[in-house]
Amino acid sequence: MTIQQDSPAAPAETAVSAESAAQTSTSTHVLDVLSALARFGLAIMWIYAGYNKLGAHALTTQSIEAYDIFTPYWSQLLAGLIGPLEIAGGLILLLGIKLRPAGWVSIVVLLLFIIGLASAYSRGLQIDCGCFGPDPDSSATDLLWAIARDIGYVAVTLFMIYRPFKKFALYP
Repeated sequence: MTIQQDSPAAPAETAVSAESAAQTSTSTHVLDVLSALARFGLAIMWIYAGYNKLGAHALTTQSIEAYDIFTPYWSQLLAGLIGPLEIAGGLILLLGIKLRPAGWVSIVVLLLFIIGLASAYSRGLQIDCGCFGPDPDSSATDLLWAIARDIGYVAVTLFMIYRPFKKFALYP
């Protein structure tokens, strides 16, 4: 019969475990901050984009028609829907309601925007993208820059889906 004695942990082992815990705590904190910036940043982006389209129905319709994808009827319909839907999406992210599904919806919408921008670019159109509201003073947007920006938003959204910031969320 062997009797085992509890021996106190060696000081080196204790120092290593404390250092490991501090690194884990720091990396978790950094990821929390990045996740919060992703969630709230995307929420602000959607709300800002939608807000700028409210009350500018005619200009938003013109921006959509410039893509030469939709008929005038569909352009007017989309112009009336897109602003409020972007604001709703932003509020859903801001309030923290179903963060992962909301993120997937954001990605789908961003991919549709990227397809529209790529279509306009491939056809050589020189248009104002209307992404953050119509700009009557703008003659054209750098469509490649707008595509790259939206791809960046997709990447940020994927991070938010992978690691949603659930603090201050009503229904994560």
